[in-house]
Amino acid sequence: ARHGYVCLVVDTLQLGEIAGVHHGTYREERWWWHSRGYTPAGVECWNGIRGIDYLVSRPDVDPDRIAVTGISGGGAATFWIAAADERVTAAVPVSGMADLPSYVNDRVVNEHCDCMFLYNTYQWPWTRIACRIAPRPLLFTNSDQDGLFPMDANDRVISRLERLYSLYGRSDFVDAMVSIGGHAYRRDLRQAAYRFINTYLEQDPREVMDSERDLITGQGDNRQYPIPMDQLRVFPSDADLPADELNSTIDRHFVPMAEVAVPEPGQFESWREALRSELRRVSFRAFPERVPAGRFRSSKSSSQLELETEPGIVIHLSELSTATFPEQPARIVLGVGGAEADPAFLDFLRSPWCPGDAVWLCEPRGLGATRWTRRNPPNYVERSHVLIGQTVDTGRVRDIIATVRALRQRYADPPDPPSVVLVGCGAEAVLAAYAALWEPDIEGLVLQHPMLTHMAPDAPQFLNVLRVCDVPDVLGMLAPRGLRITGVPSGEALAKTESVYRAAGAAARLQIELER
Repeated sequence: ARHGYVCLVVDTLQLGEIAGVHHGTYREERWWWHSRGYTPAGVECWNGIRGIDYLVSRPDVDPDRIAVTGISGGGAATFWIAAADERVTAAVPVSGMADLPSYVNDRVVNEHCDCMFLYNTYQWPWTRIACRIAPRPLLFTNSDQDGLFPMDANDRVISRLERLYSLYGRSDFVDAMVSIGGHAYRRDLRQAAYRFINTYLEQDPREVMDSERDLITGQGDNRQYPIPMDQLRVFPSDADLPADELNSTIDRHFVPMAEVAVPEPGQFESWREALRSELRRVSFRAFPERVPAGRFRSSKSSSQLELETEPGIVIHLSELSTATFPEQPARIVLGVGGAEADPAFLDFLRSPWCPGDAVWLCEPRGLGATRWTRRNPPNYVERSHVLIGQTVDTGRVRDIIATVRALRQRYADPPDPPSVVLVGCGAEAVLAAYAALWEPDIEGLVLQHPMLTHMAPDAPQFLNVLRVCDVPDVLGMLAPRGLRITGVPSGEALAKTESVYRAAGAAARLQIELER
């Protein structure tokens, strides 16, 4: 404002007058954010875009000269806003972006809340977000001792940006500035930002000579502000906040959930393929077209096996058959779960099936023998996956499919390899359903007490899945395969699934047993 600009300062969602939540997956266990496709970064971006809408509506604002700047979460928001809104003429993010090797390999994601990240649905190199700003003027600034945005990542980001701007023939429109010190908004950073903005909005490249005195003086409880904080409030006190505010629950409103209609008679196949196509586009994009069979590793026991389902990922299988079965079983019964699974479920798996069935227990990654220790916060494993366009549960579905294909090959006696029935309980029942969605060689399923929505606590999570469908829709997509579901809380809980099976002409293949 001292330099003659109309300035709009936007509260962040978490630190605003009406507080929302930035730490949903960092510490609040709101894992359904992943399935909902919700991140507070989206809200910060939207607030910035709407702020620009307001600014350009004013007669004293030139809509062709808009700049965005901010530090830390504000630096990240600067990237989001400038990348999404081409009305931004110039952008100056301050300590707002690293890259995937830093966030994931070096675990810097652990230092950040959720407002710093989008979900990398399309598996971009992280700097592609910044490249969306090109060839508009961009000053990339940071501090050399900022542990939140390490310098090795800083160097990689600016190097990519410089190469990209050179392809546009606008190398002069991108620059970098590094301040000496830690994570802070010091005078030299402010001066660099003001000068850069002046250069491209005012065509005035002269050096900026700001006062040596910071706007905020003093430290701790003795800090002094040019404008007292209570004068910056919109509402006089917290008691005056509107009862119908959405900030505190915006994560349940910002991204709508899909409402999937039941297919019309004769339309089931096209209905299913449309949903499968959209799921592959936004939720299972990292999947290969056909998941390959896992590779058995050497083992000391024929009933305790290790299976490599993709490079570097090894899971455990246990043979549970209580009776001797022939070398060529007619059917494979594959349970999904870990050694910590409900004992009643394990007893059910061990109960007599058809004579000659081969019964196995598959422990997908992170369950049973490969279970990792979770720390909340920062939930590194789960949060880092979404930065590369996956979730842990996406990998678990892949493990199940790779196991199905490996076991069929193990018992293969062409041309008739054994059929497969999947069995799961709770969250693993949902994983089994998704595995069957992508693997046509799964003949049927027995699901006990499945979670009926991805919004449920501890339900499996897949990126953006609730923008496409929910669990009852996926269960319906399994028609006409045999599906037995037990422990359903009410007759209405799976009415959608029943309707879809009827539309597919497979009502007789669906059995639903209510919870006792």
